[in-house]
Amino acid sequence: MTSLAVPRISSELRIPVINAPERQGRIFNIQRFSLNDGQGIRTLVFFKGCLHRCPWCANPESMSPRIQIIKRQAKCLNCRTCLQDPVECPSGAMEYVGEDITVADLMTRLLKDEIFFRSSGGGVTLSGGEVLMQHAFASELLKELQALGISTAIETAGDAPLDHLLALAGHCDQVLYDFKIMDPAQARSVLNMNQPRVLQNFTALARRGVKLLPRLPLIPGFTLTLENIQHILDFLQPFNLTEIHLLPFHKYGEAKYPLLDKTYSMHKTKVPDASAIAPFYAMAEKYGYNVTLGG
Repeated sequence: MTSLAVPRISSELRIPVINAPERQGRIFNIQRFSLNDGQGIRTLVFFKGCLHRCPWCANPESMSPRIQIIKRQAKCLNCRTCLQDPVECPSGAMEYVGEDITVADLMTRLLKDEIFFRSSGGGVTLSGGEVLMQHAFASELLKELQALGISTAIETAGDAPLDHLLALAGHCDQVLYDFKIMDPAQARSVLNMNQPRVLQNFTALARRGVKLLPRLPLIPGFTLTLENIQHILDFLQPFNLTEIHLLPFHKYGEAKYPLLDKTYSMHKTKVPDASAIAPFYAMAEKYGYNVTLGG
């Protein structure tokens, strides 16, 4: 009987492995050493893309999910060196807004601030835009941060499928949750927001024991009315939360609009002074909240 020889496998033989491309996210800014948007010293990652169209948005560059090009005419040398590529611009007048990045590369950048997170009880907050638009990438990033014991938080309007929100909240130490226009019809027409879903998602997170911090942008002509704030406070009352943040209207993002060929419709809106904010601060305190202005 003839035996079959078993072929020897060379130690040099390697089966080729085809690696799937690593997931990428699209961000437009990393803001370091922030004392807002969560506890301690924090690094904020701003995600590109948002379904909402808040007239007061301070980050209009976050609205489009696309990478954009902006030009600051005051810096332009009219040298035409850049043509249409900001990389070639010698004065920095032209620049890309947005970049694609892997979790690994983003972690490398974020961990440069690890010593500040550890010493201050701070961490990383994911903002936008609306981070829920990139829920899969953001969830991977949060998981990596939590594995290293770094505090994690997200800022969101909560207007997305619940499973997308839960994917992130499961890896968050805190969810900063914005409440804007409570009237469903007005929220839809002005903001393109599904307000009933916002409230349903908040309730679902609360029932799962997620640490929630409600935040109320105070915007003249939109959210800054006694009826709207009363509606928010009444909705929140059953959840027995202890802290709330009031975010007064500002115009810090106004200069960005013309760079993006956008019109800033809040140009004539006055920034509310302390006396205009005081009644709403008192209302929140009456409900038993520790109130923070800004944050």
